[in-house]
Formats: sequence, C-alpha cells, structure tokens
Amino acid sequence: MALKFKKTYRFALISTTYITLFSTSIITILLWFFEKFSISITLLFALSMAIFSFFVIQYRVEKFIYRRVKKIYDDVTLLESASFRNQPITTDMATLTQQVKKFATDKKMEIESLKVKEEYRREFMGNVSHELKTPLFTVQGYLSTLLDGAMDDKKVRKKYLERAEKGVERLVYIVEDLDMISKLEMGDVGIHNTKFDIVELIQNVFDMLEMSADHKNIILMFDRKYSKAIYVNADKEKIQQVLTNLVMNSIKYGKENGTTEVTIEDLVKNKIIVRIRDNGEGIEQQNLSRIFERFYRVDKSGARSVGGSGLGLSIVKHIIEAHGEKIYVESEFKKGSEFSFTLEKDK
Repeated sequence: MALKFKKTYRFALISTTYITLFSTSIITILLWFFEKFSISITLLFALSMAIFSFFVIQYRVEKFIYRRVKKIYDDVTLLESASFRNQPITTDMATLTQQVKKFATDKKMEIESLKVKEEYRREFMGNVSHELKTPLFTVQGYLSTLLDGAMDDKKVRKKYLERAEKGVERLVYIVEDLDMISKLEMGDVGIHNTKFDIVELIQNVFDMLEMSADHKNIILMFDRKYSKAIYVNADKEKIQQVLTNLVMNSIKYGKENGTTEVTIEDLVKNKIIVRIRDNGEGIEQQNLSRIFERFYRVDKSGARSVGGSGLGLSIVKHIIEAHGEKIYVESEFKKGSEFSFTLEKDK
C-alpha cells in the first residue's frame, strides 16, 4: 500500500533529491580530481546534504506558503464566508484553490440572486405606485372638480361622489389584498382545516359569480354531474377565496359566449386535483412563469381594462402553499387556460 505524504513533503523530497544528486556529483568529481575519493565520505556527505536540504526546504516552504495562504484566508473571511470560517488553514494549494473557486462560485450566484431580487423590488415598487396612484388621482380629480364649483349641481355632485367612492373602494381592495399577502408570507394567517364538500363549495362560487358570467354570456359548469359529495380537509373560507379568484379570472379573460369548466379528479390515494379550465384568451408562454407574482399583469396596457388589484393569483398561490399543496397552470395563447390545485381528501 503506497504511503500518502503531504504535498509539501513531496515537494521537499523531490527538491532534496535534485540538490543531493547535484551536490554529491560535484563533491565526487572534486574528490576524484584530487585523488581523495572515498565511498564512505561521499555517502556520508550525500546523507547529510539530503537531511539538511529536506528539513530546510520543508520548513521554508511551510512558512512561505502559510503566511500567504493565511493572508488569503483572512481576506476571504472578512467577507463572512462560513465555509472558510469553519475550516482549518491548509497549505495544500490544490485544496485551497478548490475552496477559493467554490467560494467565488457561491458569491457569484449570491450576487446574481441579489440582482434578480433588486430588479424584482424595483418592478414591484413601480407596480405598487401605479396601482395606488391611479385610483388616488381619480378620487382627487373628482373631489377637486366638486370643490371648484361642480358641487352646486346635485346631479353632477352625486355622480362624482359615486365615482370617487369607487376609487376609494379600489384603494381599500388593493390594501386589503396586500395585507393578506403579507400575513400569508409571514405565516400570520392561520389555516383552520375542516371537512367540507368541495362540489358544494364550487357550486356556491358559481351561484355567486353567475351575474358576472351572464354579462359575457359565459357558462359556468362542471365537466360532469357529481352525484356524490367529495369531502376534503382544508380551510373552507380560504379555498372559497381561491376558487372565486380563479373563476373570476376565467370570466374576466374569457371570450364572449365561452365556458368555464371545473373538473375534480382523484390524483393519488389521499389527494384530489381541482381543474378550472376556460376557452378564453390564454396566456403566452413567456408570461406563464410570472403570473403568480404580485401585480404582474399579462395585459401591459395602462388602461387595466379588466380591473382588479393584480394580486389575486399571488394570493391564490400563497393560500394553496399554506395548505402544503401545489398549484399549476397550463395555457395556450388564444385557446384558453387551465389552473389546477391539489387538496387533501377526507373520508
């Protein structure tokens, strides 16, 4: 079995061999030239030179490398690298190189992540500003008009006050949704699981949104008749909010005379999956990965023709994940979309 030496030992041993061979050769030639050659003297000189060279080279190499390597460790440790803080200093250059490369890679990934987060922060702040200032300016405009003299006309006064009230309602809606997301992210909104019939809950959502669907002549329907109850274990109020948001979205982005169809399927032994499918506008592929972000809208127009706070899908995702479940989306542009999420079954 081959012995394993420290790399500095191997370096010192190889260097010692070269020095010993060279110096011994010189001494041998000189002794031969002066006719005083002796094998014992030559071997003694070679052994002494080897021992002396090995220890001097090893000592100098250890000291030389250690000082510089320690400086590298100290400099890197200032950047609070836990991997460097928890490891002893080594003079093995290969190990050091590997550690520094790993450190550099981790820092590069960290920097890239920070850049993405910073870009997201800027975009998020811009979206918040846009969503809030639109209703604020609307309310301000109507109130300013009333104060400038339009208040004397009863019909104008009532109309403008009603419009200002709608602007305030939208502000309240946005703030409430932001508060809901913040609480969900911090875990302040508890999930209170109960046993309930998911079929009945979906039908209640259909009944609640029937008038909105009628405005576009959209049919709200199940894929088939569910004659038996399907019980799940979840927070009924929050799952109703999920279903309401998803069905409302299918109505908003659905086409005239379209359909919104809900399917309930067994996924595994203790799971079901609820699918909400429409034949509306659909979502382009480049937008699919971002639709659950706060304030992200597929419609980039300033008009925001479909209304809403832009937080609905983000709330949906947080609620489903708070249940420990998954939400999925599939879409084909101009043909429709399907949102689906899993729930735990109950007997």
